[in-house]
This record gives sequence, structure tokens and C-alpha cells, in this order.
Amino acid sequence: MSEITVVDPIPETNTSRALTTTTSTSHHDTSPEPFDSERVPVTLGTDIRRFLRVANRVEPDDPRIAYLLVSGRVHAFEMAHIKDKYSSGRGVRQFKTSLLQRLEQDEETTVKKRKEKSDLRELGRLYRKYKNDIRRYSDSWDLENREKLANAREIAPVLYEVQQRFTNTACPQGLAETDIFSPYNILPLDHQGNQQAIMQLPEIKAVLTALRNIHGLPVTQDLQNPRAFVDLFDCLRCWFGFQEGNVANQREHLILLLANTHIRQACKETPVLKLEDRAVDELMKKFFKNYTNWCKFLGRKRNIRFPYVKQDEQQYKILYIALYLLIWGEAANLRFMPECLCYIFHHMAYELHGMLTGAVSSTTWEKVMPAYGGEPESFLKNVVTPIYRVINEEAEKNKSGMADHSTWRNYDDLNEYFWSPDCFQIGWPMRLDHDFFFTNLDKKNCTKSHGTAEAKENTGHEDEEMGLKSEGDEHEGTRILLFLNSTNLTAIGCESYQAMEATKDEVREKKWIGKTNFVENRSFWQIFRSFDRMWSFFILSLQALIIMACHDMDSPFQMFDAIVFEDVMSIFITSAILKLLLAILDIAFTWKARHTMEFYQRLKYVLKLVAAMIWTIVLPVCYADSRRKDSCHSTGYGSWPGEWCLSSYMVAVAFYLMTNAVEMVLFLVPAVSKYIEITNCQLFMKLSWWTQPRLFVGRGMQEGLYTSFWLLLLSSKLSFSYTFEIKPLIGPTRQIMKIGVKEYDWHELFPKVKSNAGAIVAIWSPVILVYFMDTQIWYSVFCTIFGGVYGILHHLGEIRTLGTLRSRFHSLPSAFNVCLIPPLLKNDQARKRKGFFPKRFQEELKTEKNNVAKFVQVWNQIIASFRLEDLISNRELDLMTIPLRPELFSGLVRWPVFLLANKLSTALNMARDFEGKDEYLFRKIRKDHHMDCAVKECYESLKLILETLVVGEKEKRIVSGILNAVEESIERLTLLEDFHMSELPTLHAKCVELVELLVEGNIHQYAKVVKVLQDIFEVVTHDMMTDNFRILDLLCSSEQIDGDTMHFFRFPEPQLFASNSGQQSINFPLPDNASLNEQVKRFYLLLTVEDTATDMPANLEAQRRISFFATSLFMDMPNAPKVRNMMSFSVMTPYYMEEVNFSTEDLHSGEEEVPIMFYMSVIYPDEWKNFLERMECEDLDGLRSAGKEEELRRWASFRGQTLSRTVRGMMYYKKALKLQAFLDMADDDDLLQSFDDVERGNSALSAQLDALADMKFTYVISCQMFGSQKASGDPRAHDILDLMIRYPSLRVAYVEEKEDTVQDKPKVYSSILVKADNGFDQEVYRIKLPGPPNIGEGKPENQNHGIIFTRGEALQTIDMNQDNYLEEAFKIRNVLQEFLQHQRQQPPTILGLREHIFTGSVSSLAWFMSYQETSFVTIGQRLLAHPLRVRFHYGHPDFFDRMFHITRGGISKASKTINLSEDVFAGFNSTLRRGYITYHEYLQVGKGRDVCLNQISKFEAKVANGNSEQTVSRDIYRLARRLISVIGIYVFLYGQLYLVLSGLERALLLQARMQNIESLETALASQSFIQLGLLTGLPMVMEIGLEKGFLTAVKDFVLMQLQLAAVFFTFSLGTKAHYYGRTILHGGAKYRPTGRKVVVFHASFTENYRLYSRSHYVKGFELLLLLIVYDLFRRSYESSMAYVLITYSIWFMSITWLFAPFLFNPSGFNWGNIVDDWKDWNKWIKQQGGIGIQQDKSWESWWNDEQAHLRHSGLTARLTEIFLSLRFFIYQYGLVYHLDISQDNKNFLVYVLSWVVIFAIFLLVQAAVKLGRLLFSASYHLIFRLFKACLFLGVLATIISLSVICQLSLKDLIVCCLAFLPTGWGLILIAQAVRPKIQDTGLWELTRVLAQAYDYGMGAVLFAPIACLAWMPIVSAFQTRFLFNEAFKRRLHIQPILAGKKKQS
Repeated sequence: MSEITVVDPIPETNTSRALTTTTSTSHHDTSPEPFDSERVPVTLGTDIRRFLRVANRVEPDDPRIAYLLVSGRVHAFEMAHIKDKYSSGRGVRQFKTSLLQRLEQDEETTVKKRKEKSDLRELGRLYRKYKNDIRRYSDSWDLENREKLANAREIAPVLYEVQQRFTNTACPQGLAETDIFSPYNILPLDHQGNQQAIMQLPEIKAVLTALRNIHGLPVTQDLQNPRAFVDLFDCLRCWFGFQEGNVANQREHLILLLANTHIRQACKETPVLKLEDRAVDELMKKFFKNYTNWCKFLGRKRNIRFPYVKQDEQQYKILYIALYLLIWGEAANLRFMPECLCYIFHHMAYELHGMLTGAVSSTTWEKVMPAYGGEPESFLKNVVTPIYRVINEEAEKNKSGMADHSTWRNYDDLNEYFWSPDCFQIGWPMRLDHDFFFTNLDKKNCTKSHGTAEAKENTGHEDEEMGLKSEGDEHEGTRILLFLNSTNLTAIGCESYQAMEATKDEVREKKWIGKTNFVENRSFWQIFRSFDRMWSFFILSLQALIIMACHDMDSPFQMFDAIVFEDVMSIFITSAILKLLLAILDIAFTWKARHTMEFYQRLKYVLKLVAAMIWTIVLPVCYADSRRKDSCHSTGYGSWPGEWCLSSYMVAVAFYLMTNAVEMVLFLVPAVSKYIEITNCQLFMKLSWWTQPRLFVGRGMQEGLYTSFWLLLLSSKLSFSYTFEIKPLIGPTRQIMKIGVKEYDWHELFPKVKSNAGAIVAIWSPVILVYFMDTQIWYSVFCTIFGGVYGILHHLGEIRTLGTLRSRFHSLPSAFNVCLIPPLLKNDQARKRKGFFPKRFQEELKTEKNNVAKFVQVWNQIIASFRLEDLISNRELDLMTIPLRPELFSGLVRWPVFLLANKLSTALNMARDFEGKDEYLFRKIRKDHHMDCAVKECYESLKLILETLVVGEKEKRIVSGILNAVEESIERLTLLEDFHMSELPTLHAKCVELVELLVEGNIHQYAKVVKVLQDIFEVVTHDMMTDNFRILDLLCSSEQIDGDTMHFFRFPEPQLFASNSGQQSINFPLPDNASLNEQVKRFYLLLTVEDTATDMPANLEAQRRISFFATSLFMDMPNAPKVRNMMSFSVMTPYYMEEVNFSTEDLHSGEEEVPIMFYMSVIYPDEWKNFLERMECEDLDGLRSAGKEEELRRWASFRGQTLSRTVRGMMYYKKALKLQAFLDMADDDDLLQSFDDVERGNSALSAQLDALADMKFTYVISCQMFGSQKASGDPRAHDILDLMIRYPSLRVAYVEEKEDTVQDKPKVYSSILVKADNGFDQEVYRIKLPGPPNIGEGKPENQNHGIIFTRGEALQTIDMNQDNYLEEAFKIRNVLQEFLQHQRQQPPTILGLREHIFTGSVSSLAWFMSYQETSFVTIGQRLLAHPLRVRFHYGHPDFFDRMFHITRGGISKASKTINLSEDVFAGFNSTLRRGYITYHEYLQVGKGRDVCLNQISKFEAKVANGNSEQTVSRDIYRLARRLISVIGIYVFLYGQLYLVLSGLERALLLQARMQNIESLETALASQSFIQLGLLTGLPMVMEIGLEKGFLTAVKDFVLMQLQLAAVFFTFSLGTKAHYYGRTILHGGAKYRPTGRKVVVFHASFTENYRLYSRSHYVKGFELLLLLIVYDLFRRSYESSMAYVLITYSIWFMSITWLFAPFLFNPSGFNWGNIVDDWKDWNKWIKQQGGIGIQQDKSWESWWNDEQAHLRHSGLTARLTEIFLSLRFFIYQYGLVYHLDISQDNKNFLVYVLSWVVIFAIFLLVQAAVKLGRLLFSASYHLIFRLFKACLFLGVLATIISLSVICQLSLKDLIVCCLAFLPTGWGLILIAQAVRPKIQDTGLWELTRVLAQAYDYGMGAVLFAPIACLAWMPIVSAFQTRFLFNEAFKRRLHIQPILAGKKKQS
């Protein structure tokens, strides 16, 4: 297009005027501050922001242009007024006002600064300037020119648009289409982007050619919106109405996928510019595997059909893939429902094929067209939004996690509806009147929860809800009939029924279809139902073991004796009972899902119940009839096979087992079993109908190794249980049954019960619980064995120390070459390692020595990254860097100086004192490889320096002569004869002096250099050389010398090395050559380093990272492909509101805690020192004065759990990929230069490397709140923008919440992807959402929102408290190859990686958590993955097969509450859908954990809540059918309480002593097996031993115990048990933010009490009370030693639960803190609560919040709570009969009188409460005081009277407290459970007062010993020592940190 100059407008238009108000403002010549372009209200959109940004950019040079860009007549103000005329949006009015004021201020001042005559000429001048820049820099690769080009592309379109508005016409000349800049993500698909490096890649060109092939597609005239198509995506957008942002996003997505797949599949014979069919086929297989399986499962033919013409097949395939991606990209929350997406794709693919082939509909006889047309946003409005509305409305019924799961449909319910053929009744277009869309959100008669009866449904029937029955409820049999006939399905066929129902659809009323396939019920029975096979096995095994023990069996083979075998066979009766129980639970728990079940599924449930009932009757009858029949067996023990005993019971058992016979056979043949489960053949489906549930997932998951492992483990467990737990109790049990106890110490409620049944139950119950629990202990043992052996075989921990690293450093280049350098040939099998010992590395070192240079490049980059992270100092950087020299290609490696430290000095000393032949000396030196290298390098360096330094002819001859003499002596092996080695130290010292002068390079030191050279010459020639005449001949050859030998050694004039006639003999200073300077510096280090350099690096973290990297090179990993051929991947980090960077205020403020900056500088002293050295500052004040606050913020933030640390770590991937791409294409000359220098010096190469890295790696932060943060001016938004500017490849996805003021709609939500451009965030894609995305759990919804912007074939999930390292990033290619190089029939779907916990370096608690997490994420995951193959997704750094998971529901699940632990459900889902998960330990990712007890406890509570929700989930149920210690302690103690208070234990022991039965007391103390839980720590010890050495492991384990690790883990056990039990009973699971604070702080007593009162303190006091009562009443007959042996662990647990928070509380025993805590405690306990008062301010508010779980509990949960509370009444019942005042009266009236006393006390308290309400009334104040005095005197008089009259003793008073205090607490718990009934009565106020009194009393009891210990200073010192022992080991000063707050104040 020819250019036409823009003419000026007619003057009368006066376009230069701006819209102003009537008043004017004063103007100044000074330039005003730029208008804030980022504070534009969200309602006004992003168009205005674009103009304001350009205005700010051009304002310094062209202020008038800036004014025109924002003036009212041009754009900004006018656009704002159009978008929101009435300023109704948030912040719009303020924005308009400020903008208008700015326009008034700038109008006149900018006119004066105008450079042209008119505004339009001014615009034209600037526009032409930037347009010329676009043309000038389009083909430039220079970084500066590229920045100018980007700047011009952004500004020119804005100026062009302004010109159009000025002239009010479309400018005929301006920006051509090729000049228009379009924002892009990775691929610049506009015309200008064709010149960029990434668009020049052949694979990109090939994909674009295929994508733009629209040949043969339907003509546009048939469409409603005809337009010129560009590619296939535009066709789909126009046909189906997809959003433009979605189309642009998925276009780039598919291009990158195809390009990366194409380059791997491309053959040399195939033209590169033609897209490979195999690449398209591979994507087709991955994307539509799930869709194909879904169609087969439902018996439907898939709608992916190809044309008959082969040439068009590729086009069709790309269209289908593009269609699915567009559906997925716009599906929003529907992405969690993969089969729902299959349903949508199924119909849209049919429409697509019909359009492509011109098919005619069989119903309308018209051409097939999309049902919803191609209107803009048609797909969103008509397809996504209706289903989204269902999801949203169902989620609202969840009531923030408080409603029962059975009352609402979650994501799984809605998705599983599409597992049934009934889903096709929804139709297409979808019938919105279908029951699927009915949520009954506003109707209360459909579902009620928590204790209310369910009203009648549309069918006229009634259901039960939460255990309540209304008057119309039928019997159980009627309910079963309802279960079968809930849809009126009679004898007519299923098809006839559907046809009949279709005719009724118009007249029947909508109904809620309920749950689908599964109902998540909150019940402890769910644990049995989910794991019924495990429980059945354990129960039946226990019965068999008890029977065998009762027959005194000594050998397992005795079980086949006839009598024994007959008794053992009774386990089938128990099995039948368990099956009956399971059948009942199945029907009860799936009742709410009956409407969505198929008829045959309901029939199977009923038949199973009937069959179980029949067997429960038949088997006991047959057993009773045939047991001990003489006709069946002889009187003696015989072999039952020999007698062929076929009793009726045996026959019945045979028939009973026939139902499981087929299943058992298939279990033994996994391949056949998998095939039958997976196949959709009708025959196999019918055969497996009884045993296999008809589900789309959970088929074909049996693992052979898994079964073998558990068989071995359970065999060991059962053998141990039989020998040490069960058999020893049989004899004492018989004796207890024989002993008769006639008198009890209390009123026996069941006096007729014989055989001391209560005692037997009390003794056996703890043992049985231990029997069920110790499987975990055996698992820990086997985990230790298997995991340890596997770790050893895979070289884990081979390099543990720096000494080992130095000794094996010479093999690292070879190992690096094998692991990280791509092989030259694809079939290079020699590089695949299969042996155990790495012998191949030495061979590689000999054959591929040119790859050593590549290792050096990588090594130096790793060391440089250490320096940038301040892990090492500048000196350590020099010591650890390997020089890049040409000798590398000849195999000579100049090893880093830290390896050669002190080697030269050692060699010199060795040579000085050596006596013998030269060959022995040389051999001795060569024996130490590093010493040999040091000697050779020093000689070569000295030789090079002398040759460079000495330039005089005479001097050069002399130096050459000396060097030749040395080399000849070495060659002749006469060095020791020709030279005196005793002078070597002197020569060394002179060389050091010379090199120091050369390094300094001061010209004024010239004379000193000459002097040193002369000294060296004299030492060599005079002191060392035995034959120096040849050298002196060279010296004197040009001089006239007389015959006097006395003057022979005199230096000639001028002196040697001095200047001669103005000519210098030495070249000093040396030439400014970087290579030479590096060699001189290195030579100086070789001469001067000492033994301390052998400990380099000194930083512990640097040591660990180097050691692990070196170890990983010897581990088994796939070969690395070239970067261009590797798999592409993305990293995604969900972010909410956490810290991005620490602010300056946070770093230095210390109002509540120690300042972060002070803390960091103390905790990381070496890194702080290195940072100051890098910043060239002396201290913190120096940093501030130098203006380096931002660097300081980054340094501190990189040491906390911040987003910036995570981003820095993940962006190492790109840096590593660029370096590896450079190594792939570099030649020898390039390898001899630093990578950084090459990249800076070659902009074209740098662009190519960036292009390859962008092709392979994408990093997206899913930051939902970024938009609101930016709008509100949150500094975190600015920090995120800084991250995007610092890392240009970083992308941020956020959700915009915008009020649609134009269409008068409430809010519009959009997913937006932004990147940094010219210092601002630039919008790349915008995709409108159907509504707010946060329907379920926050984190998975956040991930789901951002996943559409990720790219690649793999996806790594990273949390924002994680880190990465450059050396680990180099192994990313190897990890991704695991997806391609798999040993099974299918590739892995998740790759697990190990984590390193980086927060365990200071606090002991952090150390404990670090070791606990390390053992879990290493040896635990190792065993689950190999050999069990049942690992799930426990770790966030795992890599997902991205295409597998985006077609199967995503990388997590998001249903509210049930998916609280969202990550593990990704593993469940992957396994259930026939994927499998591996685990690899050669790559690690950093992970942060909480470091304080309160944070750790919140984390443990969240995990326990999540585990409880997992228990009731369908995923666990389905997996468990394929595949408890605190309770034991309670059972034991309450059993002992029963034995003691009833008098049974005393009677039994006395009888046993009279009869000399020693085993009875042992039986009563048999619960010591509980202590075996210590063995669960074995995996931790094994893992530490593997990685650090077993001696270190033992030391660390002992040290952990000395630092009270057992206290910490016991306390954590209480946290998990409490929250697990509460959640599974009442629900209320929620995310608990921990804050992840980096500073260790003191927690107040009030805070600790709030956190741990109900979870630990109450239970601790309960255990303490049990132990005290037990001790008081057993003293008369039991020894103290027996008591200690039985109860010491329980004492430990109770004390731990009570006082651990104070032991692990920093400064917890400081007297000042104690006083402050007591004041705060009293204030908190007395403060009244109310609306708006937080629980940390008032006890009453906290108490109400603590009962939140009860407010929404159902009747069953409340009854369970009441039942559990009854245990507190046992104390009163037993203790009142032991009072002296009772006078041994065992009448029941004694117990009744005790309740009379309690009620009297309650009445007095209630009276006191009522009077207390009038306390603040002055008129009644005196009366209240008199009442309290009378009350006190009355109580005192009552006690005195009882002691005189009824002999009430002091012991009675103590026992009464022990009896009545638990009763009062039990009554409080019952009152809380029935709160809705008594809340409006006086009883509730009494309950509140009593609860407050109990809490105050418990707090006082806890506080008293803490206050007493605080008096002793040694206690505080001891606490500080064990709490911060790790810091003391690192010689850190902790006291300043603990006192930091006082210092700051």
C-alpha cells in the first residue's frame, strides 16, 4: 500500500480542545507526575489502560501527544463515559474525576510544548517515527533493537487510532495489516511475527501449513456469519460459536503440541515442512482414548469418522482434535467432568462430520448444522452455562461444607450420570427440563438434613434422613421393595419402559435425581464398608488363631486334625454374618443413589442381602447339627482327609464358597481377570455381574507384586500375633473363668453373669485392638527392608561427604556424558546401563573426551548459580570453577582448585625430603591424581607466565635454558641429581611473591617484580642447580669476561631483567587478556590454598546439593534427548494471597515478632556475608545508602516460603534448556567460551535458544486474585509484575470479576492470561466464564482455571512453598523420557519426584518435620511405587501426563469438603482410570514446611480432616475394594478402671496368689504390645542411613530422642486422632492456613489453650484422671513395678498432651512472658462474647466457635456424641462405693444419693448465676456478697457435719472430686449435643458457666507447673538448647533472636 500523508483538518473544527469544566487551574512549567494507568476500574475494561500507558510512555518527550491520548474528545475520558455513563461501577466516579482534573491541568501547558503547528501534525510526526522504527528493526536480532521494535509496535496502533478519531473517518493510509501488533503468548502468529526465531523452526512451519489447509471445507455462504477463514480454528469458531480468546489460546496450544510431536516422529526421508501423519495419529490416540472407551462402555458408536479420500484424513483429524480442545478450553468447571465433555463432544463431532460431508438430517431432512449455531459466545451460553448452573446450585446446597454429602450432588455425581445410557435422554440440543438440570435448590421438601425427617417425594414414598423416621415410614422389607420399584419398573422390558416414560415426560413433575452410584455417608461404618475385605480377613484370621490357640497347637499342620479343623471351619459362619452386615450397609448407604442406579444393580443389592440372610441361618444350623458327631470323626485326633468327613456343614460350606470360587481363580490369574474386567463384551459382563460393579472406572487394577508383598507381610504378622499376643492369654483366660468372684466393690448390675465375662473383655479388648493395629508396624518393618534394599541397588547416597565427592570427581564428566549428553545415535545401546557398578564411565572418558568441555560448561554454570544464590563467596567461586581451555579436547582437565588444595605444598615437601630414585618419586606423585594434576598445572602455568612476562632476548634465552634443563632432567629421570630439592620451599615463596605482584598489576611495583625475578634466578641457578655452567654461559655469552673466576657469578651490567637502554626486559603489567588473567589468578590460588579449601563449599546447603547432584549421575535414568527432540512441558503454581516478596516494612518491623531481616542475618550468617560481598557493601546500612533495598528484599524473600523463591527456582528450567540447546549445537570454538559471553555476544543465537526453550517450557502462575489485587493497589500485584518483568517467559492467569453496567447484569467473570511487556502487564487471552469459578475447593479450582493456558505434553504441579535448583533442572529431559521409555504395556501417567525439606535447619521441630517428611517422600514412596505399584499423587512436584489427565478430569478434584486433600485424588483418579504412577529419586525439588508447633498442628489438623473425608469418598471405596492406637489406650484404661473399681482385679490376683498362678498377673498386664509403635520410626532411620551413613543415622535418632522427638510425634498423634474422629463423625472439614511464618515466635498461653484445649488438654486430663484412680485403688494388691511397666507409656502420653505446647514454645519459661500470658489469659477468660468479637478476644466467642461442628450434625452423630460422653459417669458409679462415708454399703441408693448431691450443687450454681446477673446493679450488690458468704459457710458447715456424723474423711473429699468432676464434664458434653433443645432455657446458661469454670480450672492447673519452672533459669536455658540444637551445632546465636523483640523496642 502506498503511503499517503495525513493532511491537517479544517481549523474550525478546533479538535485540539479538550473537554473541560468551567473552572480552570493554574499551570506550572514543571512536568507533572505520570497519571496512574494501572488504577483503572475493572468495570471500564482494559482498552483505557492501553491508552494511558502509551501516554505515560511518550509524555517525557511529547507531552502534548500524551494529553491528546487521554483527552476527553479523543479517547480515555470519552471511553470511560461510554462504558459507564452513570458511574455506577466501583471506583468509576473517582477515576473520572481524577482524569478530568488532570486534563484541565495539562491542557494549556502541553500546547506550549507542541513541536508542530497543530495537534494532528504532531500526531502524524510521532506516528511516522514509530512506523519507521517498525520497518527498520523488523529483521534485527539485537536485543536493544528488539526492545525498540516492541515499543514501536505498541505505540503506533494507538496513535493510528487517535488519528482516526481526530479526522472522524477511516484513515485511508496508515498501518498496513502487516504493521498491526497483536499480543501473543509464545507464537507471534501475526504477519510481523514471521521473522522471529520461533516462527522459523521447520516444525512450526509444517504445522501452520497443515492448520491453514481449508481446502474442501463447506463454503461460507451456508453460514449465518460468513467471513474469510484463516485456518481450521476460525472455521470451528464460526460454526459453533466459540469465543475468540479461546480460539486463539487453543490454536497456539495445538500448534505447539503438533510441532513437538512432529519433530520426534519426523524421519530423515520425510520432508520437514510436511506434518507427519504419525504425529497427528499420536495426538488422536491420546486425546480420544477416554472418549473411545466411553463409547464402548455405553455401547455407542463413536462419532469420529474420516473421509474416503486419504489426502483429507489429516485435515479431519486436526479438526476433531481442535474441536475437543475448544470444548475443553471453554468448559470452565465442566473440565472436572470428563465424561460430560465426552457427551458434548460426541454430539458436536456428529454435527461437524455432517457439515463436512454435507449430510442430511433424518428427522428434519435438512443439512446437518450445529444445534446452537455460530453466534458469538453461543457455546458458552447454550452448552456450558446450563450445566454450570447445575453445578453451582448443587454446590450452594453444600452450605460451605456443613451439609451432609447425601443432600447435594458433587462433581463426581454429576459426571457419573454420564456413565449411564440414560444420559442420552438429555438430548441435543439439551432438554433443560430434564431432571438432570433440576437441583431443587429453593424447595425444602426434597432434602432435609441434620435431624429432620424427609418429606414425601414426587413418587409418594418417604426416605430416612439422619436416622429419623416419620409416621409414614414402612418396615425394612417395604423399603427394599421401594428400592427395587422406585421407578415403577415391572415385568415389562427396559426399552418398553423407557418408551412409556418418554410419553409421560410432559405431564410428570420434575424431581431431584439424587446421588449417582455412591453416597458419601458420615459414619464409622464407612471404614468397614470401604475396607471390608481387610476387616473380614483380620476378623476371620483372629477367630481362627484363637481357635488354634485354644487347642494348644504347636505346629500349623495340626490345624488339619479333624476336631481342630472342624472348629476352624466355623469362621465361615462369621464370614456369612459379615457379608450380611455388608449387604445391609450397601443398601443403607446407597439409598440416596437408587434413582440413578440401573434395575439390575438394585436387584443385585437385594439378592446379596437375601443370600446373606439365608447363609447366616443355614450355616449355623448345619454347624450345630454336625458338630462333634460320632459318625463324622473318631474320638481321637485324626486326619480329616483320611476319614473323608462330609458332614452337612461341610457341604454347605462348599456351596457357600462356590460363589467366590470363580473370583479366587481369576485372582490367581491377573491377566485373565484384567481382561474380563476391562472388556465390554456382553457375555463377560453378564458373567461378572455378581462380583464386578458396572462402573466406568476401577477396572483391571490387580497387581501381582502387590498381592505377593501383602501375603508375605500378613504371614509374618499373623505368626507374631499368634505366638506373642493370642496364645499367651489362653491359659490365664481359662483360669479367670474358673475363679468365682461373689463379692464386688460396687453394686453389680449383672450379678448373674458367670465366668467373669467383664474381666475377660477388659483383658482381651486391648490385645485385639493391638492385633488390628500392628499391621502398620509390620508395614514399617517391611518398608524399611524393601525400601532400603531398593535404595542400595539404585546407588542412593553413594556420595555423602565432600571427601567422597573429591575422590570420585574425576568420574563425574564421564557420568555426566552418559546421563545428560544426548547420544549420537538413536539406537546407541552401549549407553544404556544395566549393570550395578558404573564401569562404563571410565570407557566413556576415553572414547568421548570432547564432551568434557560440555561438563565444564554445565559445572561452571552450577557454581555460578551458587554464587548468585549467595551460597558461596567470591573466593569459593574461584576455587570451584573449572577453566575452559583447549586442553579439554585432548582429555586434560584442569580440575577446580578446591580439589587440588594443598596438593602442591604436599608434593614440594615430599620432593624436598625424598631419598631415592626419580621414578619412585614420580610414581608416588602420580598415585594421587589430583596431586599429579596440581604439579603439572603449576609448572605449565609458571612456564606460560615467564614466557609472557619476560620479553628481553637475553632473559628469554636464560628462562628457556632453565626450563629445558628441568624438562631434560625429568625425561632422563635425573631431577633429584641435577637439582637440590631442599630449596623448593624458598622457590615456592618467591613464586608466590611474584604472582602476587602480577595479580596486583601496579606499574609502580616494576622494580619489585625485577627484584623477585632476580631472586628466583639466583635460587634456581645458585642454590638448586648442580650444574649451572650452561645457564651462566648463556648469561655471559654476549659479555666480555676476564679469567678471574671470582667475578664469574657477578651479575653483568645492566642487571638481568632490568631495563636496558630504555627497552624493558619484562612485560609488566601483563597484557589485559581475560584468559591470561584467569590463569595467573588460578596459579596464585594453586600456590596459596591451604587445607581449609578441602572443605569447599563451606555452606551446608551447597554441600548437600553438590553431593546429591553427583550421586544422581550414577543412578539409573533414561538417556537425555536433544532439546529439540525432548517432550514439552509446563509448570503451574496456584497462588492465592501468600507473600510474593517481603516488604521493606516487614523486613525491619518487629512489633509482634523478631524482624525478618534480623532473623535471616542470624540464621544464615554465611549467606548474609556472601550477599554483602556480592553487593560490595559492609553492612545493612551500607545497602540502604547504596539504594539496594530491592536486592535486600529479594535476598530475604529467597530464604522464606515466598512466591518469588518458587518462581526463581522454576525458571531455572529455561536457563538449563537454553544451555543444553547451546551444547547440542555448539562447535569446539564455542565451547571454549563462557555460555553467558556467547549469549551476550550473539543475539541471533540467543534468539534461537530462547525459541527452543519457549517451545519446550512454559510457566504459568494461576493467581486468581491478581486482578483484584491490582485494582486495590495491593503491593503484591506490583511484586508479581516485577516477577514477570524479571522473567519474560513467566505468565500469570487470573480471574477478572467485572460488573456489566451496559447490559445491566450483575457480574461477568473472565479468565485472563497476561505477560510482561514494556514494564506493564499485557493481556494475551481473555475467556469469558459462565460464572464465578470457585465453586468447590479453592486450590483445585484455581488450578483448573489456569490449566487451559499451560502447554506441552507433561505438566508439573508446584506449590508456592517449593523451590528448584539449576543442577536439578539439567535432568529435566531425562525425567520426561520416562513417559516414553516405559517397560509396561502403557506409559506411566504420573512421575513422582522426591522432595527436599529446606526448612529443617534451625528449630528442632522443623528438623523433626524435615526427617518425617523426608522418610515419607523417599522410602515410603519408593516402596509404594516399586514393587507395589500403588503409589498415588502425594507430592506436588510430580509430573503429570498432561493429555491423559485433561481428558480425564484434570490434575485434582474440587468437590467441596470431600476433596479437601485435592492432590491425592489425582492419584486415585489416575489409578482408577488404568493409569499407573512411578517414582524417581534422581531429581529433587525443594519443599518448605511449617516450623512452629502451632503451624504444624494446623497442618496436621488439615491433613487429618482430609484423611477423614477420603475415608467416606467413592475413590477410597473403589480402590479399597480392589486393593488406631489412641483407641487402644482408652480401651485399656477403661478396662482397668472397670477391673479396679469393681474389685475383680483384686479378687482375681488374690485367688491367683493363693493358687500360685503366676501367669494371671502377666495376662492382666499384657497390653505392653502398644509400645511396639516405636518400630514405625524404622523407615526414617533407614533413609537417613542410606543418604548420610548408618552411624550418622543412629546418632541423629538418639539425638532426636534427646531433643524430645517422641514428645513431638506423640503430640502430633493426638492432633490427627482428634480431627480425624471429629470430621468423620460431624464433618466440618476445612482448609486451615498456617501462615508459613519464617520467624520462630513465642505463642501466648491463651493461643495455645484455644488450639489444643479440646484436642489434647481435655484428653490428657482424662488419661491423667484414669491413671490416678487406677493407682489409688490398686495399691493394696499390686506392686508398683507392675503398675509402672503397664502404664509408663500412658503417663508419657498424657503429660505430653498436656505440656508439649509449652516445651516447644520459644521462651515458654521466661518469667516476663509468663506474667504477660497470665494477664492475657485472665482477660480472655472473663471477656464477654458477642457479635463481632473474635475468639482470640473472648472465651465465650471461642467456646461457641468450638461447637460449630455440632450445629450441623445429624441425629446419629449427636447420639454417638452422647453415648461417648457416658464414659465419664463410670467414675462416679465406681468411686461412690469406695467412700468411707458409704460404710461399704453396696446398695444402688448410694449411687442415687450421689446424683442428688450433684443436682443440689447445680441448683446452687444456677442460683449463683442468676444472682450474678445482677452483680453490676448497685442495689443488689450487697445482697450478692452476703449470698456468697452464706453459701461458703453453708458448704463448710455441711462438710464438718458430715465428717462428724457420717465419718467423712479427707480421702472422701479427694475421691468426690475425682468422681464428680468427670460427671460434670460429661453433662456439659451432653448439653452441647442437645443444645437446640435447651438453648432457650436456663440450663444452657448454667452449662456455659460450668464450661467456663472447667476451662478456667484446667488452665490454672496447666499454668501452675509452668510458672513454677519459670522461676528456675536453668529450665529456660535447657529448653532453648534442645529446641534450637541444630542452630547451636551451626554455631548460631539464638539468644539474640529470642531477645530480638526487646532489642527492637
